[in-house]
Amino acid sequence: MVTELETERLILRRWKQSDYTSFAAMSADPAVMRYFPSVLSREESNQLANKIDSLMEQKGWGFWAVELKETAEFIGTIGLHYQDKDIPEAPFVEVGWRLSSEHWGAGYATEAAQASLKFAFELLGLPEVYAFTALQNTPSRKVMEKIGMTDTNTRFFHPSVPEGHSLQRHCLYRISREEWQKTAL
Repeated sequence: MVTELETERLILRRWKQSDYTSFAAMSADPAVMRYFPSVLSREESNQLANKIDSLMEQKGWGFWAVELKETAEFIGTIGLHYQDKDIPEAPFVEVGWRLSSEHWGAGYATEAAQASLKFAFELLGLPEVYAFTALQNTPSRKVMEKIGMTDTNTRFFHPSVPEGHSLQRHCLYRISREEWQKTAL
């Protein structure tokens, strides 16, 4: 059974088929995808959404669909993912997000990421959670810092980003349960 999370303004829930169209629009938006190697086609976006939903079904958690309580509108995906790629410190659980551009700047990523960390530490009992992004992704790095994560000063080439691509170099952030407990009070 997939766990649903709720914050003051958001519901983090299992994906619905109706979310796929909005997710495809986000995944084709150059602004949303500017820190990813490329935009996604409708087929690629649907494949990714299916994979996310399948992983959620298996584990009961993952990258939840994010819905605004006020309007029931799908605005993106935020949550946790077990990362076992060739990335420093892996395997680990990461926290991550992708929101539609019309919902940037309202604090939704921070709000849902904090709920995801609470789930990771209180319900999964994880000792730490990581996040990573392209070095240039200042907006996501700011969210990482707002939720109490610190830059490990580890720089690496992401194994899924083509060699020589401007977004290949990534940074790694981390928060321990103890650090989170201090900021969650």
